[in-house]
Amino acid sequence: SLSLYSLYSLNHLRQAQTTSAVMASATLVKAASSALKLSSSTTNPALPFGIKQRRLLRQNPFPAGTGGLVWGRSQRNDLVPLPRAVPTASLKTEASHVSTGRGEGKVQELSVYEINERDRESPAYLRLSQKQVENALGDLVPFTNKVYHGNLKKRLGITAGLCVLIQHVPERNGDRYEAMYSFYFGDYGHLSVQGPYLTYEDSYLAVTGGSGVFAGAYGQVKLQQLVFPFKLFYTFHLKGIPDLPEELLGAPVPPSPAAEPAPEARACEPHATVNNYTN
Repeated sequence: SLSLYSLYSLNHLRQAQTTSAVMASATLVKAASSALKLSSSTTNPALPFGIKQRRLLRQNPFPAGTGGLVWGRSQRNDLVPLPRAVPTASLKTEASHVSTGRGEGKVQELSVYEINERDRESPAYLRLSQKQVENALGDLVPFTNKVYHGNLKKRLGITAGLCVLIQHVPERNGDRYEAMYSFYFGDYGHLSVQGPYLTYEDSYLAVTGGSGVFAGAYGQVKLQQLVFPFKLFYTFHLKGIPDLPEELLGAPVPPSPAAEPAPEARACEPHATVNNYTN
């Protein structure tokens, strides 16, 4: 009887162990399933797509209604919208075409004389500073003078602008101005410049733009004071524009206080002016 009881107990123990193992396995499967569902619901909270939809997204990166967005992966392995790539090749082609058409990188030289012939009531000196006995900060000088070709054989137009006195420099017997003015060339258009004007030495101003054949121009201009304030010589170095008309080019008369326009240019005879020269 002891032997039968021992066999019965051993068999009962094995059944209990088997039942416990089955229950434990079921618990693990249930826990793993719950974790998988939770991961699926939290991995992409903003995208309620199933497996089928995600496969479609991979096949079609620009689905209808996405506004041109591409679905990519973030550092969390989420599907996130990314901007559509910009067609840079097309932009480069257009930019290259524009650059070539405007003569980018090519420097063109243009020389002119500015001469005050004292027949335009210019300049007008406006003493706006508190000091009335000498030039001082704040004084304004509106002006307009005549512009001649560098070879002095043609009248081109006029200058028109404003100088603001920044500093009186008694040790140099001169002044420093901030100048803003334009050169007008009749039908050819105009050039605008801005920068320092020093009455006691050469100055360099920036070319800020223009119109007509000078549209889009940039660069700098050297100003040489010949006879203050009646005669100045300018050398422009221009970029960003097509080739200048031949009528504006040519070797200039070397800058000198003695340089004078040709009589026919001073008289504005038709063959000695540009078309519709500015006056």
